[in-house]
Amino acid sequence: MAKYIFVTGGVTSSLGKGIIAASLAKLLQARGFKTTIQKFDPYINVDPGTLNPYEHGECYVTNDGAETDLDLGHYERFLNTPTSQANNVTTGRVYQHVINKERQGAYLGKTVQVIPHITDEIKRRMLLLGDESHGYDFVITELGGTVGDIESLPYIEAVRQLKWDLGDDNCLVVHLTLIPYLKAAKELKTKPTQHSVKLLSENGIHPDVIVCRTEKPLYDELKRKIAQFCNVKKEAVIESLDADSIYAVPLMMQNEGLDTICLKLLGLSTEQEPDLAKWKDFLSKLRYPKHKVTVGLIGKYVELQDAYKSILEALIHAGAINECKVEVRNVHSEHLTVENAVEQLQNLDGILVAPGFGQRGIEGKIEAIRYARENGIPFFGICLGMQMAVVEFARNVLGHTDAFSTEMDPETPHPVIHLMEEQKNIEHMGGTMRLGSYDCEITPGSILAGAYGTKTVQERHRHRYEFNNAYLDEFEANGMRAVGKNPQTGLVEAVEVPTHPFFLGAQFHPEYKSTVEAPAPLFVSFIAAARKYRDKKEVK
Repeated sequence: MAKYIFVTGGVTSSLGKGIIAASLAKLLQARGFKTTIQKFDPYINVDPGTLNPYEHGECYVTNDGAETDLDLGHYERFLNTPTSQANNVTTGRVYQHVINKERQGAYLGKTVQVIPHITDEIKRRMLLLGDESHGYDFVITELGGTVGDIESLPYIEAVRQLKWDLGDDNCLVVHLTLIPYLKAAKELKTKPTQHSVKLLSENGIHPDVIVCRTEKPLYDELKRKIAQFCNVKKEAVIESLDADSIYAVPLMMQNEGLDTICLKLLGLSTEQEPDLAKWKDFLSKLRYPKHKVTVGLIGKYVELQDAYKSILEALIHAGAINECKVEVRNVHSEHLTVENAVEQLQNLDGILVAPGFGQRGIEGKIEAIRYARENGIPFFGICLGMQMAVVEFARNVLGHTDAFSTEMDPETPHPVIHLMEEQKNIEHMGGTMRLGSYDCEITPGSILAGAYGTKTVQERHRHRYEFNNAYLDEFEANGMRAVGKNPQTGLVEAVEVPTHPFFLGAQFHPEYKSTVEAPAPLFVSFIAAARKYRDKKEVK
């Protein structure tokens, strides 16, 4: 039977529950335990697929096509194992399921209530991955939101019941909280943590472990005070200092004994030490790079770092492999014009045009692509970035000055990007895009082939529009090649300009599969090309 660990948060949001959950999972995995993580989100949206990135950050996509919370990206990047539909549950999905059952008469005319019907459904989903068929030793569950939030109460109640059902040997609660530092008093204050634990206890759950986010180290007496007034063992008070990288957190948690105390509380052996050699090697390369490149991230959500979280992390992974520090310069596509393109882009070693939807900022993306193509700067376009590379080439090389995607201009006379056939009768927006993992056959001798080293790959998708194959011959005759295609549908998955040092557009999202142990090959190749470009500049 699997052991269950629940991670809750108190005092404030954005403390990093996902990183703590992923770090604990990594430490348990490194000890030889098969571990998975799931996220329960308290919002009523069925999934984050229709949410504006400003609202919720990036929408992460799994192999099986689930649109999920960005924390699932952290889980995969830390554990190097894929997640699925079952790893992310929202209040909207829970209520949708219960209401559908009620409409079908499954409750035999009973009054449907939060307790027991909603909480029972939450419990059912919390236990799914712990089924023996999955073979997990640990299922770590992160509860979104903050203790005290009205919308979180059904989840807290479900955990209370599960803790009672499963027993202390099979279930524990890790509570992440904040120890603020008051500069005026020059003191760390424990009272917010005490109140947070009290609030959690009032709801029937007493935490077994308290992880304390803090700017300053927790001295021994302070840990003793937290332990005494929150009624936990002193070794169960864990310091979580601000780190220079999220990838340093597992090692910090190991030093604090987070995995050790969890194993002890669950009655398991702690003799097997975690094997973190590969992780430490990655961290060493990350901290002590031999080279540096500057990459321009061209997007319309650059004000919010979480909007392109997977891309930023994939650049970090690729940088470490190349022993290269990647400095990301955010360029807002809405403010990029023909007039200021040279000023904003001239000092870059690589240009990455980000995914997205809609008209806003689109001409800025096209201008960035033109500048990269004409000046021989390494270019990488993802999803919409690839589509706009096609539009730019059609306008400025093929001479179709009014070429566009039908997403932005349904009446364009040259729809070089158009709506996929299966999308034409779609009415509901949520979960209806081309989602999840699909095959891509690669053209030998291409940048794509060099990056992957295989004839076929599987990458994840999230789009409604595609390359219009009616224009393919014209593109290839004039210097842009389709170097990746879906073998079943003929969908163009990737395009290149062979005469350019590195000009690649991918319809899929390689950033979703990039992990510490297996960086995305296209990002690795892109950073290598950027480094080569910078070296040539410095020689001149």
